Amino acid sequence: MTNYTNFRFEVDADGIALATWDMPGRSMNVITGQVMDELSRIIETVASDEAIKGCVITSGKESFSGGADLTMLQASNAEYMRLAKEKGEEAATTFLFEESRKLSLLYRRLETSGKPFAAAVHGVCLGGAFELALACHFRVLSDVDSTRVGLPEVKVGLFPGGGGTQRVARLMQTGDALQMLFKGEQIRPLMARNMGLVHSVAPRDEIVQTAKDWIKQGGSAVAPWDQKGFKLPSNKVYSAAGMQIWPPANAIYRRETQDNYPAIRAILEAVYQGLQLPMDLALRVESRWFAKILRSKEAAAMIRTLFISMQDLNKGARRPKDVPSITIRKVGVVGAGFMGASVAYVTANAGLEVVLIDRDMEAAEKGKAHSHKLMSDQIMKGRAKTADRDALLARITASADYKDLADCDLVIEAVFEDPTVKAEVIQKIEAAIRPDCILASNTSTLPITGLARSSRSADQFIGIHFFSPVEKMMLVEIILGKETGDRALATALDYVRLIKKTPIVVNDSRGFFANRCVLAYILEGHLMFAEGLPAPMIEQAGKQAGMPVGPLSLNDEVGVDLGLKILKATKAQLGEAAIVPQQEELLTRLVEKEGRLGRKNRKGFYDYPEAGQKRLWPGLKDLQTKRVEPEFVDMQELKERLLVTQALEAARTVEEGVITDPREADVGSILGFGFAPYTGGTLSYIDFMGAKSFVELCRKLQAKHGDRFAPPKLLLDMAASGETFYGRAEAKRAA
Repeated sequence: MTNYTNFRFEVDADGIALATWDMPGRSMNVITGQVMDELSRIIETVASDEAIKGCVITSGKESFSGGADLTMLQASNAEYMRLAKEKGEEAATTFLFEESRKLSLLYRRLETSGKPFAAAVHGVCLGGAFELALACHFRVLSDVDSTRVGLPEVKVGLFPGGGGTQRVARLMQTGDALQMLFKGEQIRPLMARNMGLVHSVAPRDEIVQTAKDWIKQGGSAVAPWDQKGFKLPSNKVYSAAGMQIWPPANAIYRRETQDNYPAIRAILEAVYQGLQLPMDLALRVESRWFAKILRSKEAAAMIRTLFISMQDLNKGARRPKDVPSITIRKVGVVGAGFMGASVAYVTANAGLEVVLIDRDMEAAEKGKAHSHKLMSDQIMKGRAKTADRDALLARITASADYKDLADCDLVIEAVFEDPTVKAEVIQKIEAAIRPDCILASNTSTLPITGLARSSRSADQFIGIHFFSPVEKMMLVEIILGKETGDRALATALDYVRLIKKTPIVVNDSRGFFANRCVLAYILEGHLMFAEGLPAPMIEQAGKQAGMPVGPLSLNDEVGVDLGLKILKATKAQLGEAAIVPQQEELLTRLVEKEGRLGRKNRKGFYDYPEAGQKRLWPGLKDLQTKRVEPEFVDMQELKERLLVTQALEAARTVEEGVITDPREADVGSILGFGFAPYTGGTLSYIDFMGAKSFVELCRKLQAKHGDRFAPPKLLLDMAASGETFYGRAEAKRAA
């Protein structure tokens, strides 16, 4: 047995080596420089020792590996910047190309070593780790539900750079391969076998033996594409079959990405060029594209926000350090309407006991039935068993009696958004709970400090704002009232971690963070409409800017009537100057005269037929007093308006102290309301443009469209000093 730090390596009596990847001090294996060095030594040992017939690579952990350590890529980029300054662009580019090729060359050496390699995979095997498996001559997966394979690099602005684009495109039909690479989804074992990505699926305790048996029975050490006469699954690129694939693939790429994602374009290019070349040259093409994408601002922004910052927040970056870990066994949810019922479901799904309270048993049971429906949907899709549903439902106690909250560790009230109703409910809860129980309000707009006045322990009162639909949305906004204490914050963060969602911590204000940005986006859509711009162009501008849906469509989702309600409440509390008259006029007409409330009643800005696609309501044109002809519309300016208005609102939340950490604004804006992910989030959008350029853009829009585009003092200061939001935050942390 040879000693390695990250692998155990042993050879059995049959001459078959087993390399067990098991990094010390880590819960998950990741690809680092040291892992690559050791794997290279293992490959050379297997290749050069005649007594070794082949090698099985497996993991000693609960999962195979999540892929490469992305901080390693960040370090390569930093070195590139240093070399570019010192030795020029060409030397820096050569360095980055050679650096980013190392993994690809290592895997190719394994594939052409002359000895058969097999991968025995249990748990997640993603990114560079799955590329390692793809380079092996045989792949077997465990049949356990937690086992997943995939190449999710596109989700952080990258693409597979360890041979993934070339091997997948030679294992599957080109159209299927492109779809898999574009989406970056995780694939279950049987599906992976059916797609031709792996050879076998076996029980967990048999995967290593299955791999060894394949070697023992004379498994081939030559990959299919290295065999004479290999034919591409979809024929040559320049063939009748190939021409059926590439024009539509290009059209789908444009429709789905609006050309905002260089990494997805690079996948298209790498596969298109690579399939016309022998494997070694194809891998070289992939590496060239990978080095280019690694230098893109989109990759830098997405890696920082969607990988590094998100990991930091998930691991508790904002948790008070001196509060010991909180044990949460039982959670009370008061209000069994749609939101409360969904909160009960995600809580019970995390294995916690739940008491679901409403004004009577019928309402409470109806809330519990929501969990039954969600679990039944999972069963229908083959993602859960009947026993899972029974176990989850057994963890939820429906009740109309507040006394049942007596032994809860945390209670979340999720009743109607009305301060009077909430105040009454808070007092009822507090009469029933233990003195040390934390009380949270799931509110989307009402300031927490105001609600805390109804509580006898304001330091134990906190806001936990879920986004709808709760079971799908990954973000939770935790709101600190003026008097909220550290223990309440620690409890809320520990709870959010238990239900496997990502938390951001914000200070109290009307609309907090996410809703303020969302409302700015929707308002801009309304004002464009009031200017007479065609509704389809407004919606298209939103999508082209990188938002998941246009502003009018988003308004339908949240409820046109809710928008009007928020507007009226704002006007009542803050006066006429706090609202925009054109918006009030438009929403009043839609809701009160036309009865169009949004998706909920199948009519808003769009019509939602029972069968078929939603479509813009033809009557919208009659609500416009003026019209702008489509040929006079500047689409670039529309896109800028829709993104800038949200980024400006995010900057204001920093100036007001609502957001204290730029990571939370960026992660929150992408997870919470889908702010153009390629930008890295609302504050990264400003940082990567540069505060000076952003302020100039704001000034241009302000001159044309009004003072809502006026840059706040904070941005003017940053433009003058050349500061960034992240630079300021780092300086503050260092101090």
